[in-house]
Amino acid sequence: MRNVLYAFLFWILLFATGCNSQKEEKLMIATAANVQFAMEELTKTFTEETGIPAEIVLGSSGKLTAQIKEGAPFDVFVSANMKYPEELHRSGLATAAPKVYANGKLILWMLQEEGEPGFEKLTNAAVMHIAIANPKNAPYGIAAQEALQYLGFYEEVKDKLVYGESISQTNQFILSGTAAAGFTAKSVVLSPELKGKGKWIEVPQESYAPIQQGVVILKKEGKSMAEAEKFYTFLFSDKARSILQSYGYSIN
Repeated sequence: MRNVLYAFLFWILLFATGCNSQKEEKLMIATAANVQFAMEELTKTFTEETGIPAEIVLGSSGKLTAQIKEGAPFDVFVSANMKYPEELHRSGLATAAPKVYANGKLILWMLQEEGEPGFEKLTNAAVMHIAIANPKNAPYGIAAQEALQYLGFYEEVKDKLVYGESISQTNQFILSGTAAAGFTAKSVVLSPELKGKGKWIEVPQESYAPIQQGVVILKKEGKSMAEAEKFYTFLFSDKARSILQSYGYSIN
């Protein structure tokens, strides 16, 4: 009888633990580093409205795509371009073709600059390092490289370039003083955490290809995608669009 009682208690405990685990499960959102600060506000608002907890996992769009292909347990992928989510859709890993949720803007940021920052200052001997995100993995790195080439400064400064694995690391290079200048997302310098630090100028938009940022819901075998679909819908709501615009993104 005692053994039967122990077995009964074991199954009750197991069932209760399983229920708690389900309640604590979060929506996992793979997030391109440029949209980190906006996404923190977006997920907070989403959770307040729906009660669905969400966790952000940051990285370059290229590296996050590689992790998704390797089976990383993400529910939604918020990318810095359309290329990577389109790649996931072609590979059968997304529920539908990606949709543009925002258009990003590139800026030149100089933390210690007394006057207005400018491209011509990048050629000064005092500027020894210029930070950009790695073009191999990060769309904003591609945009920075394109802009330097378009504006005619690339050959003069290419040996000064230091590459962050994502916009987050690029920002750290600038904030730490490792780089005297750097290219980052406008959303970064408009965030409450970094607003007012240093000086920045927008990079002319004609100097780089439009940064169309796409989102997809990822296929998850044996798991409901209802919560991911709710977040996807929220991302295109008026409230979410207003938040994105406050961080410098333009909305189609």
